[in-house]
Amino acid sequence: MQVYNAKDMARSFRTVRDNTIKIAEEIPEEQYAFRPAPGSHSVAETLAHIAVATRFPQRLHGDRMTAVDFAFFSAAFPRILQQEAELTTKAQILDALRRGGAEFTGWLETLSDETLAERIQFPSPMQPPTKTRFEMLLASKEHEMHHRGQLMVIERMLGMVPHLTRDFEARRAQMQQQQQAGAGA
Repeated sequence: MQVYNAKDMARSFRTVRDNTIKIAEEIPEEQYAFRPAPGSHSVAETLAHIAVATRFPQRLHGDRMTAVDFAFFSAAFPRILQQEAELTTKAQILDALRRGGAEFTGWLETLSDETLAERIQFPSPMQPPTKTRFEMLLASKEHEMHHRGQLMVIERMLGMVPHLTRDFEARRAQMQQQQQAGAGA
């Protein structure tokens, strides 16, 4: 039976973070204040949020908490917002993305299957009432991919073609060339 373990999760998250960093590098700093709609986060705010977001699960699971309550979330939220607000330049954001990604993935790799299988209790009315550490940590990758999708739409709004799209189009063009060359032989 194939098991998706902590090393697999770290490798996968590393790929996700590398793609986020590529977007952060490609968007010009003068566009970091861009907001796709009133009331939405700017490019900089979204990237700062991504850069800080892994600190919360790393603390929760690093401390091996077995239950969380609303007081825990309420205490963490202002601290997270403060950490995000401290990242004000493109250089600071890129540094936080790189360092935070390396720290988080390095930490993920240390987790055992037994640790990932542990269940965390949530207060009522949250559903389900428990989740495994594995599920909660996988949510960190899902969270980043959600925001990265937003950033890719913003790139389009700024007249940019996201690097993943460029890479896919290049592979497709190469395959078409190879097919044409094989048909002509």
